[in-house]
Amino acid sequence: MNIKIRSTNFGLTPPISDYVSKKILSLEKFLDEDVKDTTLCEVEIGKTSNHHKSGDIFKAEVNITAPGHKQIYVVAEEGDLSTAIDIVRDEAERLLISQKKKRGTLLRRGGARIKQLLKMIDIRPKRWR
Repeated sequence: MNIKIRSTNFGLTPPISDYVSKKILSLEKFLDEDVKDTTLCEVEIGKTSNHHKSGDIFKAEVNITAPGHKQIYVVAEEGDLSTAIDIVRDEAERLLISQKKKRGTLLRRGGARIKQLLKMIDIRPKRWR
């Protein structure tokens, strides 16, 4: 998985970058084996603005694109940067699992339909009918 991290309205420090990378790389186990190398994950973290009276509001966005799969986009705004990153990671995990289950269900339904169609075809020779 290729990860691109971008920050807005504050500086990206190595500990923050490592934390984001660790959290996003844990999503790799939910991807199919054939698209793990070609998957692009764009992460944007930052402060929403510099003029909040009650404190900073941090925003975390994750955009996961894999060839042949639906794009996954998740956003979270929280008072703490690590909380926003954790929420985004959990939501992205939920969406990846849901997408994988839908694909598997669709495949099973298609296989069941083919089996049903094959049962309707009578392949016995005409003399045995």
